[in-house]
Amino acid sequence: MSAAAVSPRWRAHQYHYLSADSHVHPFLVDLWDDVREQTGGRFDATVHAANDGLSGSHLDIVQRLIDGDIEFYVLMGGILGPLVPAMEIQGLPFAFKNHDQVHAVFDGALGDHLRQELLAKDLYAVPFGLMENGFRHISTRDKPVSQARDLDGLRIRIPEGRMFDDAFRSLGAEPVPVYVLEMNRALAERRVDAQENPLAVTAALKLYEVTHHVALTYHMWSGFNLLASRRFWDTLPRDVQDIILRSAKKHAHRQRVHTDALNHGLEATLAQRGMRITHPDQGSFRDRLVDSGFYVRWKETLGRTAWDLLERSTGKLG
Repeated sequence: MSAAAVSPRWRAHQYHYLSADSHVHPFLVDLWDDVREQTGGRFDATVHAANDGLSGSHLDIVQRLIDGDIEFYVLMGGILGPLVPAMEIQGLPFAFKNHDQVHAVFDGALGDHLRQELLAKDLYAVPFGLMENGFRHISTRDKPVSQARDLDGLRIRIPEGRMFDDAFRSLGAEPVPVYVLEMNRALAERRVDAQENPLAVTAALKLYEVTHHVALTYHMWSGFNLLASRRFWDTLPRDVQDIILRSAKKHAHRQRVHTDALNHGLEATLAQRGMRITHPDQGSFRDRLVDSGFYVRWKETLGRTAWDLLERSTGKLG
């Protein structure tokens, strides 16, 4: 009997806030199709792009995950900071040299520590399920950015997260939180002068229509944590959990490779669309962060355990 012919014993919903043509959605679809097949149809999860009508902020949706009202969500670590301060370490500015180092760190001891911190809040972070968004860059409407002082007074859109706010204030900018799906309009209406995101997001949201310069700053890395409601996860038998874990690792790896290549390729694509590319001096940004006490503040906020685990892999920071 085929998987499709079996009545599912467990049903679940996988939400994410990106579009259906994003660099995340098709891999989540593949993941849950794989699980459906391997469980012989006993487990059936549907994937919902752009949160499919779920109301509220990211943290409101996370609360629904904790309560068991929804089963799966993907989310950047920094947004989880109010619940688990150590999660903001995923976006620590200028901490990582490359994509491979990021995933070695978060698939290793530091990732295990963060998963334990989340589990204490009734959130199960799937091991090896951290998906790629990429290193973040600054795109501006009117003026190029070639060094840190070019950020002075710049109204830059940021996502939720205390680290984003502190980092850009420390760099001299004026950070303005704007929901991701409102970003294009905010730039078009000049409510903000700039935004910062991986190139995959800049392209997917057509931000090249409202910004004309992109500075390849590589200032932060961001990715999407695959989260499950602990209440729901604990109801699943071990064999189903094992199938989900194997499938998540397989398809998250595929997504990482795809998105890393996509981000690199988009440097040329965005230039062809008329964006002017600059390669800023990263040292000027780091110096401002150090001089402002940014790293000292965040070492205390993130906790010694998380900081020490990070520095074992990256070397001394700040």
